[in-house]
Order: sequence, then C-alpha cells, then structure tokens
Amino acid sequence: MKIEFTAVPVTLDAAAGEDSPRTITGVAVPWDTVATVSDGTKVAFSRGAFDVSQKAPKLLENHDLTQLRGTVTELADAEEGLLFTAKFARTAAANDAVELVKAGAYDSVSIGAMPEKFIIDADGVMRVTRASIAEISLVAMPAFRDAVITEIAASEPDADESPTEDNPEEEIVSEEITPVEAAAPATVPTAPLVAAAARPFVMPSASEYIGKMLAGGAEFAEFNARLRAAAPDVTTNDSIGILPDPIVGSVYNNFRGLRPVIDACGVRALPQGGKQFRRPFVQTHATIGASNGENVALDAGQFIIDEEVVTKGVYGGYVKLSEEDMDWTQPEVLGLLLDDMARIYANETDNVAADALASGSTNTINFDDANYDDPATWADWVYAAASSILTSSNGNLPTHIFLDPLMWRRLGRLSDTSKRPLFPEVGPMNAFGSASPSTTAANAFGLTVVVDRNFAANTLIVGDPSGFEIYEQQKGALSVEAADGSLSRYIKFRGYFATLMLDASKFVKAAIV
Repeated sequence: MKIEFTAVPVTLDAAAGEDSPRTITGVAVPWDTVATVSDGTKVAFSRGAFDVSQKAPKLLENHDLTQLRGTVTELADAEEGLLFTAKFARTAAANDAVELVKAGAYDSVSIGAMPEKFIIDADGVMRVTRASIAEISLVAMPAFRDAVITEIAASEPDADESPTEDNPEEEIVSEEITPVEAAAPATVPTAPLVAAAARPFVMPSASEYIGKMLAGGAEFAEFNARLRAAAPDVTTNDSIGILPDPIVGSVYNNFRGLRPVIDACGVRALPQGGKQFRRPFVQTHATIGASNGENVALDAGQFIIDEEVVTKGVYGGYVKLSEEDMDWTQPEVLGLLLDDMARIYANETDNVAADALASGSTNTINFDDANYDDPATWADWVYAAASSILTSSNGNLPTHIFLDPLMWRRLGRLSDTSKRPLFPEVGPMNAFGSASPSTTAANAFGLTVVVDRNFAANTLIVGDPSGFEIYEQQKGALSVEAADGSLSRYIKFRGYFATLMLDASKFVKAAIV
C-alpha cells in the first residue's frame, strides 16, 4: 500500500555552544486527518481521543521495541492535534538517533495506539474517539503527514558524563520546551507506508502463530505477550476475517405476480403482424317475425357486422448487470432477476386489464355507502345488476363479481340478524356462498368472486367476462451486451399486451353514493 506524504523541515534550536540536543517537540497526531496505514486500514482520530495524563509512552525508532530511545514526557491536546515532548536517553544508540534528527533524516513521528472506542463510517474510515498510546516512534515517513517534529532542544551535559551502552532505565535529562507551530507541509513523492496505527489485536491463525514461533527472538516474545493480553477480550468482532457468512434458504421475494382479472377473463393469442388488429362483432341482428299472410312478403331485416380496432401495447423494462455480478453471485443473480421481472410484468399487465375493465364498464347502478353492512342492500344490488345485464345484453347473465380489497372485506363481513356470517367458510344449506380471509377464491350470491388489488377503492362490478377480451404475447427475457465498453449486459423483459371491452352491456358497476 502506498500513500502520499508531506514532510516538514525540522527546526534546530540548540543551546548556545551545544550540539547534543536531547529533547524533541512536535505533533504526534493531527485531528480528523485520514491516513492509510500499512495494513490498508484508513484511520482518523477525533480531538479528545487521548488521555494526556496517561502513563508515559515510550520513544522508539520505527515501532521497534528493541530500539528504545527514551520516553515521552508530555502530551497536550491542542487545536492542531496531539502535541508531545520526548526525551532521549543518554545511550550511544539514542545519540545516533539524535544525529539523525539533526540531519533531517528523522523529521516526523508515528504513533502506536490501541483504539478503544471507534466507528467505521460509510467510507470505510475507522473514526477513533478513544485510544491509548503505547509508543511514539521516530520515522522518516509518517502515516499522518502532519505528524512532524517541530523543535529540538539541547542542554549542557556534565563534564564527567559520557555515553553508555543502550539502557532505557538511565535518567533522562529534562528540558523546558516551548512548542512551536508546525511549518507548512511540502509534498514529497509517494513512498511506502512504514508507520502504522496499532489496531485491536486479532487472534492469529495456526499458520501465523507457527510462523512467529519459528522467527523466535524479540518478535515472537512481543507477539506472545500481545496474544496473552488480548485473549480474554477476543470476540467475534476480532475474527471477522474467518467468520463465515452462510446464506440460509433461497432469496426471499414477497412480491406476488398475480393476475386475478386476466385469469378470470382468459388470454387470447395476439396476432403476429401489424401494430393494430380488428375484432369484428354483430352490430345489427336479423329480423324474424310472424307471417304477414299468404303470398305476402315477410318482414325485411338487416344483418350488420362492425369492427373494433385494437392497438397493441408494449410493456417491459431492463436492468444493467456487470459480468462480475453474473459470474460471482451465489445464488446467481441472473435467475433471481428474471424471476422478479416476470412477477412485476404480471402485476403491471394485470393493472392495465383491471383499469380497462373498470373504465369500460359504463353501465352503473347506485349503491348506498350507508348500507355496506346490510345484506339486503347487497342482495338487492346484485340482482338489479343481473337483471340489467339480462335485459340489455340480449339474454346473458353475470357469472363473476369483481371487487377491490376494501369491498371484499365489506362483503366478507356480512352477517344476518343473529350475527351469523352470510358467507361462512363451511357453508350451511342456506348460505349465500362461501368465503375465507385465507384465500380470494370464493363464491357470493352464486357468482365467482374476483378480488384484485389493482382495482381502485370502492370498485364493485358484476358481469360476464366473455364481454371483455385480453390479448397477449409474452416475449420474455432478452440479453444484450452493453455498447459502452463495459463488461456488462442489459437484461430486458418485455411483452405485447392489449385489452378490448367488446360488450359493455355484460357488465354493471356500482356507483357509490
């Protein structure tokens, strides 16, 4: 992983006549600045995330516990970030580190922190609101580009004092340090990210543990210590990488592509050719009468056939799918998509048929909305509608009653004066029919009940479906490669559909008053 860093020139401020600086001051963590650390995690610390009175962190080189160089003597929560002051121990290795700081090789720092409270935002950034610092390291390239050394100070060493071998327990000379504001950053080329913000310890796999054990030495000792410390607090949140996400059962889809009106009326084959087609019907019937006497002409009549012109409608939709989505999903997304498209197509075409049936039923009889719960009102209206159809459609009678869900509810709750339902699920001999809330398949007043959620509220129609015709040619699915250069395909689902109210005299609709 690589990231663009910004380096800041180090300000050298040694005491007069001295060239052995022992104390550094700078910015350890800039607030709300996103950094990508070496394992790829994006991290940002909020102001107030650190307890500045915590136990003093160690001063290291490059996050290596074997390269202990001193201690952090002061932490301060400032506007620009978490400020720090650190002292170098009087060891030969610490002196070498000081020289590298003076030379500008080490001009930045990086922290080793343990996040204790954080969230992962929508961009995948770990936003840390509480954490503890284990160490601050001298680095050449920081994870946070504004984590820089801003000041280096010196003190007069004792005449008889000389550097010794590395000993982190030796006394560290203290200095009064006045923090200075960080200089404006300048861009340097992209470089490998070395420093990393410490993350909550994740339990290793068996192979990772064996690898550390074979490495041995300080590396395994540190690893083992972290393992023992983390073990009591390990939860499934620490083992996300090895937790399976099983898929249980098939993909749930609650959309039912039912077509009650279409099923009740039936579907006819749509002619292949042409944008329109013609449907002939008898407009004027022949005349038949009694004889007018011997050698006298019979009554003259006419037989006229007219036609209705039907225009085909096209209904469909498409979805753009990437090739990766089609190849990698389990279960395959393509099959799920086609199933959903078929359901939506079925519902949309049924909605067209329901609207056409309702608008085409022009014969109406008033229904008093104050009498929704009166069985006598319902019976009177149904028989009035049947009588009208019998008269106006030349002897035909209704076979179906069409209702929206609200009217179906009103029909189903009808009861007699003894509060017995008129349409019990198990019908007695004198019942008006049978109905159940568990199914829309029912019979009322001797008519087949058709309940369709695509009807508008307060829809009540009695009629003979043979007077309303539905034509359809389902084209199904079509796959077309995207022309924009992407590895994608357009999945389309379509069909041709048309309706015709051929004989409106076979239907009567309730006019709610």
